Amino acid sequence: MEYRPLGRTGLSVSSLALGTMTFGQQNSEAEGHAQLDIARDRGINLIDTAETYSIPPRPETQGSTERIIGSWLKARGGRDRIVLATKVVGRSDQTWLRADGARTRLDAKNINEAIEGSLRRLGTDHVDLYQLHWPDRAVPLFGQRADTRARGHGDGLEVPIEETLGALAELVSAGKVRHIGLSNETAWGVHRFLLAAATSGGPRVASVQNAYNLLNRTYETGLAEFAGREDVGLLAYSPLAQGYLTGKYLDGARPPGARSTLFNRGQRYEKPGTEEAVRAYLKLAAEVGLTPVQLAQAWVTSRPFVTSNIIGATSVAQLEETLATLDVTLTEEIEQKVDAIFQLHGSPAP
Repeated sequence: MEYRPLGRTGLSVSSLALGTMTFGQQNSEAEGHAQLDIARDRGINLIDTAETYSIPPRPETQGSTERIIGSWLKARGGRDRIVLATKVVGRSDQTWLRADGARTRLDAKNINEAIEGSLRRLGTDHVDLYQLHWPDRAVPLFGQRADTRARGHGDGLEVPIEETLGALAELVSAGKVRHIGLSNETAWGVHRFLLAAATSGGPRVASVQNAYNLLNRTYETGLAEFAGREDVGLLAYSPLAQGYLTGKYLDGARPPGARSTLFNRGQRYEKPGTEEAVRAYLKLAAEVGLTPVQLAQAWVTSRPFVTSNIIGATSVAQLEETLATLDVTLTEEIEQKVDAIFQLHGSPAP
């Protein structure tokens, strides 16, 4: 396992991180513990979760993932051996998240209530990396258009970035949060948070957690430059494009137990042009003697601006298959063939 700097925090995190959003719906507590055991045994030290998990968001399962991680920490110990990351939701209609039933926003009231809930469920007194799950302002999210988000905001107001950073600074001062990160963010947003930190002396953004895979390379335009110039690296989520890069959903297939079969939430990866791109990458994998998982995962992990590739699994077998991709090295020839496909197909699933 390779370990890489987490921004300027002084922490090093494993090149693969364990994503846990399936714990509490697709995975039981025992299955979650088994995955966490294997991950730590194999050198993964970055565990990622969120207050709204498991996914899809539901009032009856909200916080279940953090509770499973918390019970694992209580049973196994070794809190100091992991970098624990969680997230507070941005503006949303998930009214079940707050005690007063209000819509969530990234202000001090919401952030303070969110961190207290996360710490309680996780059974810890601090979070190593506290991330804003998505911005308070209108930006393209999860494949939506920016104007769609703007209409959904209703009052059109935004919590100023300086106000959000101020609330996070209080948590850092109190020792409840060590470092902060962003998620589903734009280059402008990262710039503004860095500027606000430089101006106010508040905590500096350590990372950005965005979708990044062979079907969605939009991070490379604008955002990737921050990794080299400002030490704000990518925690890449959805490296398999929610499983679409395995080819299991081709021609409208819906395998039993698969996420899109269970929850019908794969529209981001069902846009025009995505299936043609998937077929091209599947063909390339076969030509170079790799499985689709090996090609897709090794490609993400090996990008120079990726701090950690957040992997997810619903079975131990899937987890082991992805861990094995650490042994895969992509040749210059394979890199060129990937780029040739990208030149033709671009990012059909941003």
